[in-house]
Amino acid sequence: MRHFGTDRVAEVTGRSRRLVVDAARRQRVENRGARSNIAEAEAFMSGKKQILVFSDAGGTGRSYHADRNCKSADRRRVHFLLEPGWRASNAIQGLGRSNRTNQASTPIFRPVTTDCRGERRFISTIARRLDSLGALTRGQRQTGGQNLFDPSDNLESDYARDALNQWYHLLYRGKLASTSLASFIAMTGLKLLDKESGGLLDDLPPIQRWLNRLVALRIETQNGIFEEYMGLIQARIDAAREAGTLDVGVETIQAERVILLDDQILRRDPVTGAETRLSRYELHHRRRAMTRARLMREWSETGFVMLRNGRSGRVALQVPSCSTMDGEGNAITMWQLIRPTGRERIRDNALHESHWAPVEGAAFEAAWDAEVEEARKHIDIETINIANGLLLPVWNQLPDDDMRVWRVSDRQGNSVVGRIISPIGIEKLSRSFGVEMAIMLSPAEMIAGARGTEGVVIPGLAGARLISAYVNDARRLEIRDFPAARRDWLKSIGCFTEIIVYKTRLFIPGDRAAGIIEQIIRTGAQWEKLVDLNAAA
Repeated sequence: MRHFGTDRVAEVTGRSRRLVVDAARRQRVENRGARSNIAEAEAFMSGKKQILVFSDAGGTGRSYHADRNCKSADRRRVHFLLEPGWRASNAIQGLGRSNRTNQASTPIFRPVTTDCRGERRFISTIARRLDSLGALTRGQRQTGGQNLFDPSDNLESDYARDALNQWYHLLYRGKLASTSLASFIAMTGLKLLDKESGGLLDDLPPIQRWLNRLVALRIETQNGIFEEYMGLIQARIDAAREAGTLDVGVETIQAERVILLDDQILRRDPVTGAETRLSRYELHHRRRAMTRARLMREWSETGFVMLRNGRSGRVALQVPSCSTMDGEGNAITMWQLIRPTGRERIRDNALHESHWAPVEGAAFEAAWDAEVEEARKHIDIETINIANGLLLPVWNQLPDDDMRVWRVSDRQGNSVVGRIISPIGIEKLSRSFGVEMAIMLSPAEMIAGARGTEGVVIPGLAGARLISAYVNDARRLEIRDFPAARRDWLKSIGCFTEIIVYKTRLFIPGDRAAGIIEQIIRTGAQWEKLVDLNAAA
């Protein structure tokens, strides 16, 4: 207010008086009437004032979004969250003032914190309460948190508790660089050691007490401890996300078109008649590409490196990412690679061993713009199988390789909510419900499913399975338990055999896998009919 001046800043608060600075740089007390908040809100929405400051007094019943009917609709709102408070419902009310229907553009939310790591203790509380409120009110955690917070922001989650337990053991073994066992006990007064055995207590201090003691330490010490602790949390979250077990509520897949290909009833509830169904959908995605202008706007202040892949020719921006820790307490440096159509985290040693290498600015800009232009012309098509309908009574019967709940929706607002069933899980689903699967996997889905420990059944090949095997330091697609009578035919369409440990094994060339699998599926039904006719004769 003092920096920008009252002529540029609108204030919607409960204050009846405020201290302002006039043109002569003199301070004076200004009285604010009962209608001041209404006038200030109108000044902001009309564009007369470009900045708005509001408190809980202006956080209910008012609209500050880029309303299409107001004069400032062309100005995108950037909402800085300074003090979320302790009540999740109030925080949601405040966030909802700038994100409402009939808006020309969605707001950018920016939670503001200092470089004092202990402040994450307070951010964690509101993140946990927002997640809980979202799950209770809508059954969807993103509704509460508004995607403001990452799972690592909740320092009271199961991942955080597990990380704290490991942190205690690393502290006991002297593996931490931030502090020693004796120093930490002296600074915090926490009881960690058993007097008789000298080892760690079975009942260690809970995470809330640990966090409260931590914020009382010197900033340098708490920053070092939090850095190591957050690395342990991030390692668990990364592992859970890769395994598909990260619980983030309902995740959304937005597609241009959603086409129902097949639908099968798995179970009908005997009391209510509600159905559990397995549906097969074809999703049409339009690629979303990040322009170079937006890339530089978001990452120009970081220590970035422009990279190009020597094999694919693709480019990426290398930016720092939060580090993780291994089981021995060693820090693992991580980088984030920003691509025109996505991003990924990569370990420092894996980056050095890859084909990524620095590139000049002009070449990077030209390649980035070319990738963005190419992405905008393409529509990706994927096929998914999703179990939907009544899921709770049969939750434990569904495959456990991906526990996430997804909402699949299209541009027309049609949506379906359920659990995506991987190619590996189709066979497990058939066994669990005792039904014959009418849904046929595509060659691409079968290749993806082959990465599982059991692989996938190949239709029309008498129980043969497609499995990804590691042979001679390379991944291969192998057909196991194939009928000996069809080996010559399989070799004639492109498969090859090798004798390994006195056993003949059958493999599919990786560059021709999709075509060969499609041919096996297409002719499999005809072969089975021929076998049945011969048996009948």
